[in-house]
Amino acid sequence: MNPRTALASAALAALVTALVLTVRYDGVFTDPVGLFARYAVCWLLFGLALAALRRVPAERVVPLVLAGAVAVTVAGLVAPPRTSTDSYRYAWDGRVQSAGISPYDHAPRDAALARLRDPWLFPTGASCTGPALVPLTHAGAAPHCTRINRPGVHTIYPPVAEAYFLAVDRLSPQGVRHKAFQVGGALISLGVTGALLAILRRRGCDLRRVAYWAWCPAVTVEAVNNAHVDVLGTLLAVVGLGLVASRATARRAGGGLLLGAAVATKLLPAIVLPGALSGVRRVRDAAVVLLPAAAFTALSYLPYVLLSQGSVLGYLGGYVQEEGYEDPASGSRYALLRLVLPDSWAFPVLLVAVAGVCVHVMWRGDPRRPWSGALTVVGWSFVLLTPGYSWYALLLVALVALDGRWEWLGVALAGAAVYVLAPVFDHRAALSNVAYGAAVALVLAGTLLRRRTSAAPRQGLPSPVRGGGGRRRPRRNP
Repeated sequence: MNPRTALASAALAALVTALVLTVRYDGVFTDPVGLFARYAVCWLLFGLALAALRRVPAERVVPLVLAGAVAVTVAGLVAPPRTSTDSYRYAWDGRVQSAGISPYDHAPRDAALARLRDPWLFPTGASCTGPALVPLTHAGAAPHCTRINRPGVHTIYPPVAEAYFLAVDRLSPQGVRHKAFQVGGALISLGVTGALLAILRRRGCDLRRVAYWAWCPAVTVEAVNNAHVDVLGTLLAVVGLGLVASRATARRAGGGLLLGAAVATKLLPAIVLPGALSGVRRVRDAAVVLLPAAAFTALSYLPYVLLSQGSVLGYLGGYVQEEGYEDPASGSRYALLRLVLPDSWAFPVLLVAVAGVCVHVMWRGDPRRPWSGALTVVGWSFVLLTPGYSWYALLLVALVALDGRWEWLGVALAGAAVYVLAPVFDHRAALSNVAYGAAVALVLAGTLLRRRTSAAPRQGLPSPVRGGGGRRRPRRNP
C-alpha cells in the first residue's frame, strides 16, 4: 500500500474507533463534559483524516472515501440512541398511522391510543428508571412512563417525514425497536454520500470533498445513532440542488419538486431556496423552481388534511415558543446578536441580516453552483440564530461537501457543544457565545486563507480528483 494511503487509512481507522467508543458512552446525563471531550477527539481525528486524504493518490481516493463512509456509518449502529429520544416519536407516529389514525389528532399519552402502547415505548414498573423516561399519570401502584419526549403534545413533523415513519413501520420486522430507524438513517446517509459523489463527478469537482460528509462525526451521531429524520431532508435537498444547477427546464423543475419534498420533511431546508435561485434574473426562471416546490409542499399535506380531524401543524407553534425564538431575552437564541444589541433588537436585526444575505445570494450567486449560495445562507442563519440542536447541522455539512468551504464545519461542532454542554452551563447564552463565536472566527480565517491561497500559485499539492473523464489541465496564471 502506498505510504500516503496507509497514513490516511490509519487516521480513518482511529476516527472510526473513537466514534464507536463515543457512541457506546452513555454520558449525556451523567457526564456531559466527558461526552463532549469524546466528541472533540472525534472531530480532531476527522480533521486529521481529511488532511491525510489530501495526499492520497488520485486513483485511491474514491475507494477510500467510500470504505470510510461505510465504516463511519456502521459506527452509529453499535448502541441505542444516546443523546436524543426523537426516534421514539418517529416509531410511535408510524405505528399510529399503521392503525389508520392521523398522527396529528392525538398526543401519545391520550387514552384513545392506549391500545397501541407496548412495553418498549411505554414501560411500566421497574422499567421506569432513567432520566430520559417521562412519567405518566396512571391508576395503580406501579409507575408508568414513556420513552417519547413531550408525550402531552401532538406531533410536529411534516407529511413527508410522517410518510417515512409509516414506511419504516410497515417494512420493519417485529421487535426491531430503535434499530429500524437507525438502519434507515444509515442507508439514507450513504445515499447522501452517493448523491454527493455523483454531483461532484458530473461537475468535474474534487471528489475528496465527499469525505466532508461521509466521514463527519455528525453523520455517525445524528443521522445514524440518533436517527434524525433531518438526514432524509438533507438527501432530498442535495439531489434537488444538483438538478437545479442544470440548464434544462425540466431538470430544474424536478429539482424544485425535490426541494419541496425536503421542506415537507423538516421545514428547515426551506432556507436553501435562496441558493436555488442564485443568479436568477427572470421571474419565469424563478417560478420553474419555486412553483413545483410550493405545489409539492402543499399537496403533500392534503392526505393528512383529509384524514385529520384537527390542525396538521401539530405542536409547531408551541415548539417555536418553547425554544425561545419568540422571546429573544430567554435562553441562548440570537446569542451573538445579543452581545452587541439590546434584546428587543435581536430578532428584527436577524430578519434584516438574513434577508440581506438572501438578496445578495440571489443577485450575485452562481446559478451553476446553487449549493454555494445555499451554504452561505444556511451558515449565516445558523450563526445568527445560534440553534441549540446539533442535528440541524446535517444539512450544512452536506452543503460543505458540495461547495468545499470546510471552515463552515465549525458551525456544526458549535451546535454539538451547545447541545451537549447546555445543562452544565445552565443553558446560559455564554456557552453559545463562545461556541458560535469560535465558529465565526474559523469561518473568517478560512475565508481569508482561501483567498490568499487562490491568489498564489499551487505548488507541491496533489492533483484534485475530478470526475467527468479525467483530470483537467491547470490554468496558467495571467
